[in-house]
Amino acid sequence: MNKPLILEYKNPAPDYADFFRSRIDDKPYAGWEKWSLPLGNSHFGASIFGRTGTDRIQITENSVANPIIATGTWKKGSGGTRSFGDLIFEFGHETPQNYRRFLSLDDAVAGVAYEFGSVHYEREYFLSYPHNVLAMRFTASKGSRVSFSVSPLISFCRDFCVQEGDGCGRSGEVHASHSDIIMRGVSDYYGIKYEGRARVKAYGGKVTSENGTIKVKNADYAEIFFTCGTNYKMESRVFEEDDPKQKLAPYPDPSDAVAQTLNKACARGYDALKEAHLADYHALFSRTSVSFGGKYFGTPTDELLIKYKRNADEYKQSEETRLEMRYLEELLFQYGRYLLIASSRAGGYPANLQGTWCAYDSSPWGCDYHHNINVQMNYWPAQAANLAECFTPYIDYAKAYMPLARKNADKYILQNYPEKYTGKGKNGWTIGTTATLYNISTPKARGHSGPGTGGFTSLLFWQHYDFTRDKQYLREVAYPYLLEMSRFLMQVLIEKDGKMLTGISASPEQQGKDGKYYNTVGCAFDQQMTYENFDKTLQAAKILGISANEEPLIGKIEKALPLLDPVLIGVDGQVKEYREENRYGDIGEKNHRHISHLVALYPGTIINKRTPEWLDGAKVVLTRRSDKSTGWATAHRLLLWARTGDGESAHRLYGNIIKNNTLPNLWGTHPPFQIDGNFGATAGVCEMLLQSSAGYIELLPAIPAAWRGGFFTGLCARGGFTIGCVWENRQVKNITVTADVGGLCRLKFAGAQRATLDNIEFSVDGDLMYFPLLKGETVHISVK
Repeated sequence: MNKPLILEYKNPAPDYADFFRSRIDDKPYAGWEKWSLPLGNSHFGASIFGRTGTDRIQITENSVANPIIATGTWKKGSGGTRSFGDLIFEFGHETPQNYRRFLSLDDAVAGVAYEFGSVHYEREYFLSYPHNVLAMRFTASKGSRVSFSVSPLISFCRDFCVQEGDGCGRSGEVHASHSDIIMRGVSDYYGIKYEGRARVKAYGGKVTSENGTIKVKNADYAEIFFTCGTNYKMESRVFEEDDPKQKLAPYPDPSDAVAQTLNKACARGYDALKEAHLADYHALFSRTSVSFGGKYFGTPTDELLIKYKRNADEYKQSEETRLEMRYLEELLFQYGRYLLIASSRAGGYPANLQGTWCAYDSSPWGCDYHHNINVQMNYWPAQAANLAECFTPYIDYAKAYMPLARKNADKYILQNYPEKYTGKGKNGWTIGTTATLYNISTPKARGHSGPGTGGFTSLLFWQHYDFTRDKQYLREVAYPYLLEMSRFLMQVLIEKDGKMLTGISASPEQQGKDGKYYNTVGCAFDQQMTYENFDKTLQAAKILGISANEEPLIGKIEKALPLLDPVLIGVDGQVKEYREENRYGDIGEKNHRHISHLVALYPGTIINKRTPEWLDGAKVVLTRRSDKSTGWATAHRLLLWARTGDGESAHRLYGNIIKNNTLPNLWGTHPPFQIDGNFGATAGVCEMLLQSSAGYIELLPAIPAAWRGGFFTGLCARGGFTIGCVWENRQVKNITVTADVGGLCRLKFAGAQRATLDNIEFSVDGDLMYFPLLKGETVHISVK
């Protein structure tokens, strides 16, 4: 029997810190960040609190945003994405009995159930991607017992955001008429026109409206539908327009589009909307399953977290606790997949630092698209966890910002390497750390991250190809972006001591002894990302049949590649972060959250099992850097340990994420809440179970003792293969391989010599099995 994948709780979300402008502290009962349950469809997100007296559903639409304001610390506010608004419900059920609320990952449906006054009440919520509507149904076990009121709320309406005079205020107005609610306004800085509409349908009973509130009295059941939108369009002109008031000026008011979406959804009806929602969601989520031997006992999720923290050592656990811990590990893996589906779909926005959810007027770090690891980590699980389509919004985002990225490259080269400037639009493209839906930054010549940030980003485009083997995408998207990034990176290289080094270089966010960001020449991060980008550009050109005669830059890359010297080993055996580093920690913070000099191990590939000295050097760094860190940084450590093949260390880091960096609603925390930790954890589990970065597919490369038996289905490998595996006592027993593209499959696993494969000719060399597959063909392998 399949285990339900479900988050569930015995209590509503507490109301501490509701409607604060920005995150103010880290108290354990903060309502939204720790306890709300997220629904999303990439167009907008809804946070479900599940209260029985006065309840709220908080809405986020990521284009409703301010610029990131560089004043004070993030705790004082930094602008960026802001809450769209809320729907406020009054139920009057202050003392419920037998309360339960849940979020089903299997169906992307949230719910609330409780008893009050001898009546059993239920509320169900889902956010449809096909129809772009939040749908709710409220029922009762007895007729004529559904009564409530609903009012729209636009918080934070004033003439500023962070400080007086910043020009980042907002206006808003709300209306309720008959069964409809309208909330609309303007976010001032960019002139963002936003509108949300809700419709209430009551079956039996009476519906009235007064003073912006709709009341339902004595209905048998009721349904509420909500959608929203803005006048934002993800187009290049928005990024290139310098005048913030003109970025959206040509685009129409969203009112007609929002009204049309709501009318169409309501015409279909709740049941038809849910059927379409489930079909759409299941088509993505159900592709992949994992089991580490866990078992579901119905324990509330927050209690599972507490148990996990108290019972970390295997020898201390009862059998039931051990099974629950494995279940929580399975649940967190699938939660990352759920969140990616909910926050990154075609036609919607890409996932930012908080996915598609933000309850503040001024969000931590602006809730932006941080490009010095965070947005990359958001998409690391997309390919391996069988959600390649979820990368589409980032591709669309890149297409929109690319003309500005090319202009920024021109400016960067003119300012820092004027002798290498080759003319307008001929210097490739670049991107700095901070990016929003309205603007992107350029690497600062003396900032905290070097120009390798662009190479770090362009790897995402290659990885999408490497897993899908979509040659048209390679030709039209990945290769042009890789080539242009290589053009920019070639411009920033200087010759020094017979090497080609990044002339102005920084390892992200590392500081020197003086407390200032440390700038140098040729640090590992920039060299490694340049190497990876050059290498992938050459691979792409070869696949497409593009020669150096056709594209002269190819020849220059071929000459420069062996001179990059991307990995150096220091006196302590460590991979060096800086060329001038001698012993580990000579420069920078020894336990820094970033491990930027190991990006060649993950997501890069040049540090691998075929480079044992470098791999040993990576292990030295990982050991010295220590396990303890922020959420996303712990996830990167997990991924790095998994790439080394050390399953016990990888599992320890996965456990640390759950114990130290996971909130009661399973959101990852930096702190504060950052969704990259969730995505990094999911990518890390993929890497523990299946790796394909070394030219072959390796099964169970970092399997820990705690996962001694289990299975997975539907994980993806480079080359266009989908893999399933069953194991016992950490040994592979059965394998399923499906060729999504077709070609030679190379599998590495212990016991390959004892494997049998019917009806397909295969060869075995040690632990490697080779066999060809046609597109769509599936084979089953047994190991004696």
